[in-house]
Amino acid sequence: MFLENGKVRLHYEISGSGIPLIMLHGSGEDISIFETALPLLEKHFTVYRIDSRCHGESGKNVPLHYDLIADDVYRFIILLELDKPIVYGFSDGGIAALILAYTHPDSVSAIAASGANSNPKGLKFFYRLGYRKLSVFQPDPKARMIATEPRITKEDLEKIKVPALITAGENDMIKEEDTKFIASSIPSSRLLILPGESHSSYIDGSEKIADILISNFTGENSLI
Repeated sequence: MFLENGKVRLHYEISGSGIPLIMLHGSGEDISIFETALPLLEKHFTVYRIDSRCHGESGKNVPLHYDLIADDVYRFIILLELDKPIVYGFSDGGIAALILAYTHPDSVSAIAASGANSNPKGLKFFYRLGYRKLSVFQPDPKARMIATEPRITKEDLEKIKVPALITAGENDMIKEEDTKFIASSIPSSRLLILPGESHSSYIDGSEKIADILISNFTGENSLI
């Protein structure tokens, strides 16, 4: 399916039934990273998987910034008349989920962000250096965005009033101190540092992220 939001053409897929859940992938990926988790998620949620601008089958040759990705999601919610969905994002998608939650706090019921960083220095040095080199020697807008954005402050995060689940792998490319900074700055948050996991090992082609979302957003221990 496709949606023209006035800024870019977004490709998305809908499946399942229940609480609306928007799923946002990371840089250089598309909605297919969630296919392994989808059968479990569909039992509890109406799942909306979106290809971010400049990714997958969504529109290309448009500006690429985290705030624009977040705005695309907000327009998606409005145009599809979704009733305060949960928004989950991985990596770049997690950053967009955070931005959405403090720029449009009434549009969501909760957010979850995996492997998100508050600023480029939140990346471990080796990864930050790699993206800097790519942004200079190979002018890739994705690498440039990662090398120079986001710039999320404590004051921004304190504006998030909905429940937030913040996750990272023990061996993530994001510094643990930055993950903890994000979680501690959000008034109603839950932090999970997953033993033995990398940045994407529990998400891309894994059922684990489905188990995490189901256990934290349904049942007795639900954040909402």
